[in-house]
This record gives sequence, structure tokens and C-alpha cells, in this order.
Amino acid sequence: MRTFLGVLLALAIGALLWWGMQTKDERSELPSALAGRPAPGFDLELLPSSRASWGDRLDLSDFLGKKPIILNFWASWCYPACYEEAPVLETAWRRYRDRVMFVGVNTQDEIDKAEKFVSRFNLTFPNVYDPRGKVGIDYGMYGVPETFAISADGRVLGRHAGSIDAGKLDSMIREVLP
Repeated sequence: MRTFLGVLLALAIGALLWWGMQTKDERSELPSALAGRPAPGFDLELLPSSRASWGDRLDLSDFLGKKPIILNFWASWCYPACYEEAPVLETAWRRYRDRVMFVGVNTQDEIDKAEKFVSRFNLTFPNVYDPRGKVGIDYGMYGVPETFAISADGRVLGRHAGSIDAGKLDSMIREVLP
């Protein structure tokens, strides 16, 4: 009888795992509580690799209301999702940099590990350091990675949770371009 119950329990757990893998990840489709509202500003220290091009700090209010922004939250410990999307973000940045500002927010990480990540993917858009994750809280972030699209007038238009692919990122960029 114990063997039968053990097999039954194992089958039930296996069925639940199989079902969970078959369902769509709807976390990426959760709307932002900030949708249509002004994007929260912040003033944070830039990662050392971004300082030569962008200075010591980045104040988002310097860009809010002036240029569309793609804001991406990431961490070096976010594997594989952040590793999958980093080249996608860099490619889009190089394509749209004259029309859209990209800002990376490294959250709850260690600077040396974040620097290795930036170097590995040759990220050239500015990346700020948020060791306590306060900015993520301000944006209602569920976890890394998450990407927010902010319009030229400074309003949050969209949010994508999870690794972003080129198609979804292009869609978000088209949404914020005038």
C-alpha cells in the first residue's frame, strides 16, 4: 500500500510539473501599476565602466520629458535571463541611441560582478548601481530582469518582466517613439 501511495504521489507531482512547464509565463504580461503615470526619477552612481562616457552619476530627470527611455533592471546573478537579453539590449541601443535613451539599473549586486557582466557583453549604454534595489521598489519591480518603456513626456507606457527578446524590445521602442 505504501508503494502504491508513493507512486501515486510521484505521478501527481510529475503531472503538476509537466502542466506548469506547458503553461505560458504570464508574469511578463502583468501590467505596470505605473502605466500612464510619470516615471519615478532617481539619481544614482554609475558603474565605473560607464563613467568615462556618462560621468559619475546619472540623474534620470535629465532625460525624463526630453527623450524616450528604455529602463532595464538587471543583475549579474540573474542567470540565464539577464545573460540572454544583454546582447539584445546592446544591439537595440546601438540602433536607436540617437532617438531613445537606454539606462541599465544594476540592482542588489556587487560592483565587481556587475563590471564583469558589463565587460562580457560590451555594454555601452549607461548602467547605474542600485545596491539596495530602491529604484526597483519605486517601479514596482517583481524581479530581474524587467524592462520599462518611458515616453518622451516622461510617462511609463509599458513593462516587460523576464528576459526581453528583440521583437518585444522593438515593439516597446516603437511605442515610445514619437
